[in-house]
Amino acid sequence: MSYMDIALAAGIKARGISNPNPPVGAVLVKNEQVLSEGFTGRPGSPHAEVMAITAAGDAAKESVLYVTLEPCCHFGRTPPCTKAIIEAGISKVYIAIKDPDNRVSGKGIDRLQKAGIEVVLGLGEKTAEVDLEAHIKLSKTGIPLITAKFAASLDGKIATSSGDSKWITSEESRARAHFMRFETDAIMVGVNTVIADDPRLTVRLDGKTIERQPLRIVIDSFGRIPEKSALFLEKGATFIASTQGFKVPDNLQNVTTKPFPSKAARVDLTAVLKHLGNIPVSSVLVEGGSELMGSLFDEGLVDKVAAFISPSIIGGRSSLSAVGGRGANIMSEKYRLVDVSREFIGPDVLISGYCEKGD
Repeated sequence: MSYMDIALAAGIKARGISNPNPPVGAVLVKNEQVLSEGFTGRPGSPHAEVMAITAAGDAAKESVLYVTLEPCCHFGRTPPCTKAIIEAGISKVYIAIKDPDNRVSGKGIDRLQKAGIEVVLGLGEKTAEVDLEAHIKLSKTGIPLITAKFAASLDGKIATSSGDSKWITSEESRARAHFMRFETDAIMVGVNTVIADDPRLTVRLDGKTIERQPLRIVIDSFGRIPEKSALFLEKGATFIASTQGFKVPDNLQNVTTKPFPSKAARVDLTAVLKHLGNIPVSSVLVEGGSELMGSLFDEGLVDKVAAFISPSIIGGRSSLSAVGGRGANIMSEKYRLVDVSREFIGPDVLISGYCEKGD
């Protein structure tokens, strides 16, 4: 394992806890020995570089830093990482990728070089681009990375004709889905899913204390969400997007609402995503239902798919499919996945990939 690989592995530890900062990893090396590692923690805590420098102490002088993202050079909740690197006397910095955030975007590299520190850019670039894809998309577009996640039978059904959907996939697949929730900033569902399934929309992992729950987002065009919905009883915040303002009952805590423009008599989803980007939310895991999934695909807003496929057949003309909406009219309009991965999880198969339209 290379030193940059160690930094990349450290960055994975930051997933699910670092928002609004990207999940960055760092490692300090001296005389071919690893001095320390760091990763970006919760808001207000030290960034990856500072965590590694603090752990190394005086030994950081004349060491080499490997970091997965260009060090920040601006004041936020914490001082600039470039300042800490310069003051620690680090002699050389390997950076996987330049930070596309306009507040940095090469300025961090420039500041280090002007301080006499050698900078090497591009080591581990491909892996870092995947690990930091949500931060990259948000920085470039102002919109979060959108992953459509669903569990379906072999014939693409997410429920029976009576609406029964528990459970299509195995316990192992459901555990993996909870880990995906843990790593995302927000979970999104449509109000029909809330009414039909009454989901909690929380992270629940065996043997692990969850200190941060993802933001729960409900797309509810006409304010139909039941006041006694289970998600209102859970820790963490809930955000309801509608086409009209409606008052949240006083007994509900950590619930906010916002009216958005109407598009085809429903909430304008692009406007919702832009609002989430301003929060900032960098990643959204969409968990249904069928019509919300279809709308997001119809509008070209889905970046990735994670499909848990059960070796079962449900059938039925009226049984819901995973993706509703208008769909493709001709085959050249269909979406296909690229960079596809397949993984057996218990009896199920998880198929993941990036969305690309056309043949």
